[in-house]
Amino acid sequence: MQALTRQLGDVIPLPVSVRPDPAANFRISSDLSVSAAPEAADLAEQLAELLRRVTGRPVSRTSGEDAGSFRILLDGYDKNLDQNPDQNPDQNLDAYDRSGKPAEAYAIEINPESVTLRAGSNQGLFAALQTLRQLLPEEPADEIVLPGGRIEDEPRFAYRGTMLDLARHFFGPADIRSFIDSIAQLKINHLHLHLTDDQGWRLEIPGWPRLTEVGGGPGTGVDGAGPGFLTMQEYADLVAYAAARYVTIVPEIDMPGHVNIVQVAYPELTADGRPVPPRTDAEVGYSSLVAGKEETYAFVEDVIRAVSDLTPGPYLHIGGDEAFSTPPEDYRTFLRRVLPLAGKYGKRAIGWHEIAAADLPPTAIPQYWRIEPADGGVAQAAAAGHQVIMSPADRTYLDMKYDRDSPLGLDWAGLLGVERAYDWDPADRLPGVGEESLLGVEAPLWSETLRSLADVQFMAFPRLAAIAEVGWTPRADREWRSFRARLAALGPRWTAQGINFHRSPEIDWL
Repeated sequence: MQALTRQLGDVIPLPVSVRPDPAANFRISSDLSVSAAPEAADLAEQLAELLRRVTGRPVSRTSGEDAGSFRILLDGYDKNLDQNPDQNPDQNLDAYDRSGKPAEAYAIEINPESVTLRAGSNQGLFAALQTLRQLLPEEPADEIVLPGGRIEDEPRFAYRGTMLDLARHFFGPADIRSFIDSIAQLKINHLHLHLTDDQGWRLEIPGWPRLTEVGGGPGTGVDGAGPGFLTMQEYADLVAYAAARYVTIVPEIDMPGHVNIVQVAYPELTADGRPVPPRTDAEVGYSSLVAGKEETYAFVEDVIRAVSDLTPGPYLHIGGDEAFSTPPEDYRTFLRRVLPLAGKYGKRAIGWHEIAAADLPPTAIPQYWRIEPADGGVAQAAAAGHQVIMSPADRTYLDMKYDRDSPLGLDWAGLLGVERAYDWDPADRLPGVGEESLLGVEAPLWSETLRSLADVQFMAFPRLAAIAEVGWTPRADREWRSFRARLAALGPRWTAQGINFHRSPEIDWL
């Protein structure tokens, strides 16, 4: 079999700096070893297992950092970065390493003697490992040559996310773990779980058993086709599983709208105390918690406390969208009471951008999701110092159809092909919301038309790879033709992993 050699920059997301050296290629031999500091032992074992799988050869582990053909070095990335924590007020303490560099910054050095991964944190080493993984074959090969040279890399935005809607259709722990594995390879580092909506409630809450007895029972979900819920232990296990892959879970409890299932389960939370019928259609905007009842805030605080206790990450999403049946003053009253509760329990509140209509706590984060070319409320929030997550539906909503013949998805925001998902810039999307105001980007995937993990994969891939590069790579370095060619090479990798990606005709798949 011919030796397999990829070009050093043939990865997604495209690294910040790629300096090839064809004279320094590394040929993988039978004498394979991985060395790492004790603090990086788990990552060393991940690399060793990857090498065992693609080479079919034994891989030894050594304790010295400078021994072995593959070396994993902590605090070895000495690149002088212009960025420092004061330039990005993200409150996630994991965003930066001890030297003030982005925690995901890393370098890879490949020469004829060794392959070295360097970073100031394990988070950076994990990012380096995902890059190296794309330079290796996905399936065993007789002979493997890694391209020589040096990669120096760091993310453009601290927050690069995707969202999975469990409320309209429930996906169980195994499916969520599989999705986490897939997104981590693209350096997506946040998974937003939409846990509640009119059609279902998907997380167990102490003291409120009917939320899941009713909201996770038979007949829930759009068309009644998606029952199920996560126990507290299952959720905690998923949070830990994601954290081991440097993915932060962002839980969403949507309110004050999108709460019909809450009021089915607990009629005392309606305006008149009377039961409401369950609904499994996909309409929005008809339900609301009652801003003038103290029972509302007792319920909300119990939920926020429980979800915060289960979630070690820094964020809690409170929804806030499409509250059409909540009078504007009631909406503002509700948010004045509820948004500070996130801070009370140690979280930064994220909300869909409608929350910008209220007085926001200093750390609150609006998430823009609409398709209009401007939004005064979000611009005003940015001017006041709030960070923004950019998720315009016409560029990032993974539930939009690829084209008119797509068997799944919606089209209210238009058709969303791969090039359209790639060829835009978050800092240009809204007037008044520039680079300095952006926490990052997120690609939501709503599940009205989805019924399986295969459906999730079909809608997410390959467009999520485009959003991953939008969020990671400097805007000046992104170019569609280059991305298109690199994306084509991911096809065989996804096929080998059993990912049901959409073979878009925009890409000449290998």
